[in-house]
Amino acid sequence: MADFNTARKIIHVDMDAFYASVEQLDNPELRGKPLAVGGSEHRGVVSAASYEARKFGVRSALSGVLAKKYCPELIFVRPRFDRYKEISQKIRKIFLDYTDLVEPLSLDEAYLDVTQNKKGNPSATLIAQEIRRRIYDELGLTASAGISINKFIAKVASDYNKPNGQKTVTPSEVIPFLEALPIGKFYGVGKVTRDKMYQLGIFTGLDLKQKPLEFLEKHFGKSGGYYYHIVRGIHNSEVKPERVAKSVATEHTFNENLTSEIFMEEKLETIAAELERRLRRYNIAGKTVTLKIKYSDFSLQTRSKTLPYFISDKSLLFDTAKELLYQERMKDSVRLLGISLNNLNTEVKKAVVVQLRFDF
Repeated sequence: MADFNTARKIIHVDMDAFYASVEQLDNPELRGKPLAVGGSEHRGVVSAASYEARKFGVRSALSGVLAKKYCPELIFVRPRFDRYKEISQKIRKIFLDYTDLVEPLSLDEAYLDVTQNKKGNPSATLIAQEIRRRIYDELGLTASAGISINKFIAKVASDYNKPNGQKTVTPSEVIPFLEALPIGKFYGVGKVTRDKMYQLGIFTGLDLKQKPLEFLEKHFGKSGGYYYHIVRGIHNSEVKPERVAKSVATEHTFNENLTSEIFMEEKLETIAAELERRLRRYNIAGKTVTLKIKYSDFSLQTRSKTLPYFISDKSLLFDTAKELLYQERMKDSVRLLGISLNNLNTEVKKAVVVQLRFDF
């Protein structure tokens, strides 16, 4: 008898190279060519890369200078987030034809709970195939999907047959799938944690499973319990249609590095105004302001202040960010500034999920 819950059908849909694919969709001349969204050959950071560019090692968060070095034929385009959001909303409408239990993670990926669905289809695998086919037929874009008994396994599975593929992990396949999985493929295990696990002799899910809970908690703190349970297929997090934002942020990367706090003040005022617009749009306020500073050597620094009251006003955001700016001297010229607001006044709304036995 399995210790994990086998009564749910969860789909994770992940668009393939979404930003780059939208650019290639809208501009046929870019199709089949190595493409980077964001950055430039002189500075900035790549936001997304087409699969043609990824073959050369170009990926998100890579500097534009390195990206061009890896791929001399690389084409840079400016991001158009309004367009990506427009397409994302159309994709969301397709999801909602099947279930109201849709939890977006970003513009290009979401979880769907189809345990009970609007089509009355008992097969989550067939629903995922139909959703992917509709996205392609109606929008001209490809998507990949993972299907399983919980969000964790579905997300890992969606990366298995990318691009334009899907993988189902049935209840009987969960344990063999997790035991054979390389530890770096576990969602939530980043590069630093992966390397630490390697040092402890943990290379696969089976290696992880053989470590007792006390051992994992000793070496990984609270995350140890998470690792202990997920490798056993236990992950009971529900698909939450009303996903609560933990923070709202705005940041700018500059064409030329800033060396004077006076110039930085000017940029921070613009960033604060943009952040205020976002907060007003969603009727959100918060108490903790964080200033993000990225220096010319790419080192990152954050400074935070928690206020005794909720704010969303530009002037208060700017005044607090300015205070944080002068908290200590700059160690170098600055290439990026950002302001984020957390400790928000949002309320958690729990989704009710009815669980039934089913066949994949």
